[in-house]
Amino acid sequence: MVSLDRRRLLIALGGGLIAARSVHAQPVSADIAQRLADAEQGGRVFGLHALLVNQGGKLVFAHYEKGNDEARGRPLGEVAFAPDVLHDLRSVSKSIVGLAYGIALADGKVPPPEAKLYEQFPEYADLAGQPGRDRLTIHNVLSMTLGLQWDELSIPYGTPGNSEDAMDAAPDRFRYILEQPIVTEPGTKWTYCGGATALLGRLIAKGTGDDLPTYCRRVLFDPLQFGAFEWHRDRHGDPIAASGLRLLPPDLLKIGQLMLASGEWNGRRVVPADWIKRVTTPVVKIDAGRSYGYQWYMGDMSVGTPPQPDHWFGGIGWGGQRLYVVPARDVVTVIHCGNYNRSGMEQARVIRTIMSEAVLPNLASRT
Repeated sequence: MVSLDRRRLLIALGGGLIAARSVHAQPVSADIAQRLADAEQGGRVFGLHALLVNQGGKLVFAHYEKGNDEARGRPLGEVAFAPDVLHDLRSVSKSIVGLAYGIALADGKVPPPEAKLYEQFPEYADLAGQPGRDRLTIHNVLSMTLGLQWDELSIPYGTPGNSEDAMDAAPDRFRYILEQPIVTEPGTKWTYCGGATALLGRLIAKGTGDDLPTYCRRVLFDPLQFGAFEWHRDRHGDPIAASGLRLLPPDLLKIGQLMLASGEWNGRRVVPADWIKRVTTPVVKIDAGRSYGYQWYMGDMSVGTPPQPDHWFGGIGWGGQRLYVVPARDVVTVIHCGNYNRSGMEQARVIRTIMSEAVLPNLASRT
């Protein structure tokens, strides 16, 4: 049992080992803090670095801890997380790239979803002429339904055979992606593919004349008044589109708020409203609980007794990085964890506990 004094301390700290600037003036925030503290004390939540929750456009809970971290595999040691400390997004980067593509599309700088993929890469004409490749479109890239041979999920990162590692090591990452054999009919099956996002980043750079980080800063980060950010690059100096972005946690929260507002920020149109709808519309089913749109996930969370489904869309990154938007509750949640060396099932279990036990039970539906 945890003593009363210890419990009060945990609540005051937001349930963390050290909390920086936790918000706990409101009853909702205090209840989230207590539920989070209970989950951490019970061993159901571990490795948490940051948890931020907006409802109705207002910050209702912000919690930061100390923990070991890394920057895309480079150890950083113990970090005291705070609003002004960068954190890896890992594959949540893909969702940011998906938004940037929509902005570039509205400006006529990148090809539309129906365009043929290989026609956009004339430098690889030898690949374009191979049988079946004329069937691939930008839609397949955006929705990860290319049908190419690719494996990032069953083969761990950092081991031979992992497709993303092989792409990173290739002399030409774009040729490596485009030369992969077609193993399923394009458009019929979702295959997790960082190579798809790399292609989107390349198309943005080709069409706009800016590299991906520069373009994102100009059309997305600056309009939302982001602070510092970093974007990891490969050994050739190319930005790693699929998993290389590091943001401040409050800035990632702004992305979720932008999504809730259909692409507007402080009365200014940043992302076309029809593109927000398109990226969050299911294209292909992943499994029983999730679908995929254009670089964004969506699904339902069951909360309460009896369980009631809450629809969400968002970004998912390795190690426990999440951006969740729950429209019915007008809620945006950012979660950062350092569980990079835990299994995917363990990571997902921690996230489910945070959302179903700590966050959503305290935030009533707004519809």
